[in-house]
Amino acid sequence: MKLLITGGAGFIGSNFVHYMLKRYPNYELINLDALTYASNLDNFQGLKNNSQYTFVKGDITNKEVVNGLFEEGIDAVIHFAAESHVDRSILDPSIFVKTNVLGTQVLLEAAKRFGVKKFVHVSTDEVYGTLSETGLFTEDTPLAPNSPYSASKAGSDLLVRAYHETFELPINITRCSNNYGPYQFPEKLIPLIITNALSNKPLPVYGDGLNIRDWLYVEDHCSAIDLVFHRGVNGEVYNIGGNNERKNIDIVKKILRELGIPESLIQYVKDRPGHDRRYGIDATKITAELGWKPVHNFETGIDETIRWYLDNQVWWKRIQSGEYQEYFAEQYGSRLGI
Repeated sequence: MKLLITGGAGFIGSNFVHYMLKRYPNYELINLDALTYASNLDNFQGLKNNSQYTFVKGDITNKEVVNGLFEEGIDAVIHFAAESHVDRSILDPSIFVKTNVLGTQVLLEAAKRFGVKKFVHVSTDEVYGTLSETGLFTEDTPLAPNSPYSASKAGSDLLVRAYHETFELPINITRCSNNYGPYQFPEKLIPLIITNALSNKPLPVYGDGLNIRDWLYVEDHCSAIDLVFHRGVNGEVYNIGGNNERKNIDIVKKILRELGIPESLIQYVKDRPGHDRRYGIDATKITAELGWKPVHNFETGIDETIRWYLDNQVWWKRIQSGEYQEYFAEQYGSRLGI
């Protein structure tokens, strides 16, 4: 089995590559990644001599690169590649439309042309919009994205669905809640708080800090995608959630308690436009139909995550420079007075 993993040098993609190499020693994995700011080849130390694994630097919007890979005989696609940070999508929506919509269409067209056996499109619960204090997102919840990022992901979801309905391409769409764990780029909440706290830097918290997210440990997400890839019914959507709803401010304070760092580093900053108040996933379908359930609760998952960032400070300190620092200053500087 030869799998094309797009965006495999990013956070979830790199965790999935490691997961699949351990679980399926006879599979061949090709990792196609454009190596944008959040991609990191340091995530693959130790794989240089692994004959199962090949890295290809390339953009999913480049038809020549994509078709060249499919000509080598791709059996299936697991599609992670995407611009994924809401704040960045507010600064420049065009990049998100190009990568997330056009790039997905290029991949779908190649998958159709070369007859792949499965195309798994990894999406997000953000395409559903926001929830009130009650209720959960199901696979039948209407799409109502509220940011340029989530709108671009909703657009890619609809393209994937259309290729199944029109061309009978064997697809699945997964929509996950917020992931956390090793290798996450330190612009997202949990790694940002951990790395800033360890560096004695301000901890920016949007608005009142009461926005709620359902948190999913990344390894549990990988196991769910694995099940969908092997057993998912063609054309179906599967929600993947951790059943771990938490307020942002509670997560920040828990991390500080675990690190033994005072809460005085917390600084509330102006909320971002269109900030969804609450997400919550109903994962009944994937549990009932495919037998999946998360192994980690939030307490065990956050402990493992904090430990990983403590043990891998060289990894994230290499990131805390250059382009990321320039972005951090642009995004938060005026709010924090830096």
